[in-house]
Amino acid sequence: MAAPPTYDDVEVVVPAPGPGPGNWAGAASAVLVDGVFWLTWRVRRPLTDGRGVTVVVARSDDGVAFEPVAEVHREAFGAESFERPVLVPLHEGGWRLYLSCATPGSKHWWVDSLTADTVDGLPGGVRRRVHDGDRRTGVKDPVITLADDGYEMWLCCHPLDEPGHEDRMTTRRLTSADGLDWRDHGEVLAGRDGHWDARGARVSAVLPDGTVLYDGRPDAESNWFETTGLATWDGEALTRTAQPPITSPHSDGAFRYATAVPLPDGRVRYYVEAARPDGAHDLVTCVR
Repeated sequence: MAAPPTYDDVEVVVPAPGPGPGNWAGAASAVLVDGVFWLTWRVRRPLTDGRGVTVVVARSDDGVAFEPVAEVHREAFGAESFERPVLVPLHEGGWRLYLSCATPGSKHWWVDSLTADTVDGLPGGVRRRVHDGDRRTGVKDPVITLADDGYEMWLCCHPLDEPGHEDRMTTRRLTSADGLDWRDHGEVLAGRDGHWDARGARVSAVLPDGTVLYDGRPDAESNWFETTGLATWDGEALTRTAQPPITSPHSDGAFRYATAVPLPDGRVRYYVEAARPDGAHDLVTCVR
């Protein structure tokens, strides 16, 4: 199992867009292609300022200092908010940006996409809806990895059957030959009564060796302040480890949306949305 991230010795990659709770930079995903780190994240402001407002894509040679190359605004998708984006280099060449979009006036979410030959061309790329969810389920925050014969998705699902309890979350696994049409293989992770992840469990990263990072929280009051747990994937089932969740030492304790980039030297560079003392969330990185 890969060594997990911790808050020790983190470096801030993208600071929160402002001070105080509700100002968050994070929900990131990252890949390393031909020696270049590519990172995408959503910028969120407090509810009074519109929640998830943009998704940014940036590049870096060292994994720490990033230069933005593209930006997508929620208005282009008619979304009330954005959450986690995913940037994927395609098997056939080109790039795809997956976007988590909130349906206005509801608790429903869907997953959309943009496809282009280059990263800087993504804002004007070909748009296609990837997963609608349904009237009983909101879908968001996908984790997508490349397989030999296509793509694999770990999709966060929020049940909408009980008003006021839409924050609950489970994870389902899907596969696809082209990254657009997906086959659902069922639920692989859910909350556990009486545990730190009782309210829900959302896969956030899957490493090649089967190490899995996931977000969880004990109750509805902890929504937006998830912490990171560890599990393993053997190709058929996820098994949680006994390790306590990883947290930030500051404010609400959030340490969530971890994404992992395997490095050529065998280590892993992680990017995590982490709480800082004033209640804002920075996007930070560490190498383990």
